[in-house]
Amino acid sequence: MVFDCTVTKVKCENLKSMQRFALILKILSMIYKLVQSNTYATKRDLFYSDTQVFGSQSVLDAIINDISCLLKVPRRYLHILSTARGYIAGDLYYTEEDGTRVNCSCNSTGKGVPDLNTRLMVRKLWDTLHIPVFALVDADPYGIEIMCIYKYGSMSMSFEAHNLTVPIIRWLGLLPSDIQRLNVPKEVLIPLNKRDISKLTILQKRPFIDWQPQWKNEMEIMEKCKMKAEIQALASISSDYLTRVYLPNKIKFGGWI
Repeated sequence: MVFDCTVTKVKCENLKSMQRFALILKILSMIYKLVQSNTYATKRDLFYSDTQVFGSQSVLDAIINDISCLLKVPRRYLHILSTARGYIAGDLYYTEEDGTRVNCSCNSTGKGVPDLNTRLMVRKLWDTLHIPVFALVDADPYGIEIMCIYKYGSMSMSFEAHNLTVPIIRWLGLLPSDIQRLNVPKEVLIPLNKRDISKLTILQKRPFIDWQPQWKNEMEIMEKCKMKAEIQALASISSDYLTRVYLPNKIKFGGWI
C-alpha cells in the first residue's frame, strides 16, 4: 500500500475544525464497535444512523477515507463496506471466506463508476489468473473516466491505489475513432454538453494521459467532433453487432489501445 498523506491540524478556536474532529471521533467509535463484534456496515448504514450529525453522505465518506489513511489500513479492515455497484459475469466460480461458492455464469453487466469492492475483484482476478484485462465503456468522457479509475485509481482513494489498480488494462472500445470508422448513424450520436466538455478537459490535463498518446488521440477526436456514443449505439448497425462482429474482431485482431 502506498500512502501520500498530508498533515491536518485541528484548531480549537475554529468551530468547523472542532466539529470535524468530533465526527472523526464518532466514526472511530463506530468502527471500534464493528471490529470488536466482528460485524460489517455499509457507508450508507453509518450515514443513516445519524443523518443530522453527518449532514451528507459525502462528509461521512471523506472522514472514513481520512481515517483509513490515518491508520494506514484499507477501508475493508475498518469493517466498512460500500454499497454494491459492480456486477460480474462469466465462466468463473470463486469461494468466499465463509465457504460460500459463487457462480458468476449469469447475464450481468457493469454499472457506473466502480466502487472499492469491484476494483478489488478485478485486481484479484488479474493477480490470481494473470489474464489480460480490457475495458469496454461508452465513448464519452465519463466512460473514459471509469476506465482511468480502474487503471490509475481515484483521487479519493489514492492512498490505496497500489491494491486497487490494474495497470495493464487496455481500452477495447467503444473508441471515438470507431464511431467514424464504422459509420455509426448520426441520429444515435449525442452532442457533448457543457458537463461533458468540462470533464473531457479535466481528463486531458491529468498527468497520466501524457503517458497514453493513443488515449489522448481518441480524446482529441471526441473533442473535435463534439459527439459521444453509448455502447448500445452499435445496435443501430445490427442488433447483435456488438457480440457477433465488434468484440470478436477487436480481440482477434488486437484492436485495443
